[in-house]
Amino acid sequence: MKKIDENYFVKEPSFEEEDAHSYLEEGEEVLWEGKPNRKSFILNQVLRFLPFAIIFLIFDLSFLFVLLFVIPGVPWWAYLMLGIFFLFHLLPFWFWIYGALSAAKRQEKEEYLFTDRRIIVKKGFVGATVVSLYYDALISVNIRIGLIEKMCKVGDIYIVAGNQREVLEDIPDPYFIGSKLQAIARTKKADVYFPNVLREKIEKDLGHKE
Repeated sequence: MKKIDENYFVKEPSFEEEDAHSYLEEGEEVLWEGKPNRKSFILNQVLRFLPFAIIFLIFDLSFLFVLLFVIPGVPWWAYLMLGIFFLFHLLPFWFWIYGALSAAKRQEKEEYLFTDRRIIVKKGFVGATVVSLYYDALISVNIRIGLIEKMCKVGDIYIVAGNQREVLEDIPDPYFIGSKLQAIARTKKADVYFPNVLREKIEKDLGHKE
């Protein structure tokens, strides 16, 4: 039996953060790569939960105003308890602050790759999450364009592959990219279910019918 090289999984130490290309397999080719449009991504993160954050903030500040200036003689420990309560009650506001302040950094780190084998989605802020979606498991590709996306001429691509769901956010020319992704998936599925010698004829026949 051939012995496995002991250094096969050994990597030189590095403190630099790896980009999506670092997750490519040997011989894997990139067909398309992209990342969210910066302006649209940040605007969406800032405005997405802004109404809820404002509602919670106004409610809690109004209650504290009444407690401090309208109701006299409240003991100090009651202020302490209510302060702790409101600290947790304002969680939607703190989440909004976090999302707004971290949006630029998250957009910078988010990457999407279409390769000849799969779709690679890399997201994260402090760390990184990398998801692979394989073409033969692809079920649907849907496009969503909201008001901000329309203003920035981008759109979100919703991908369902098996039991996995991912969103490619704020992609320029989303209809073109979505259609190309579906075409790649059809080709890959044809490679799986039909011999390569027949696939060209099948695609040609389908093209004639269209």
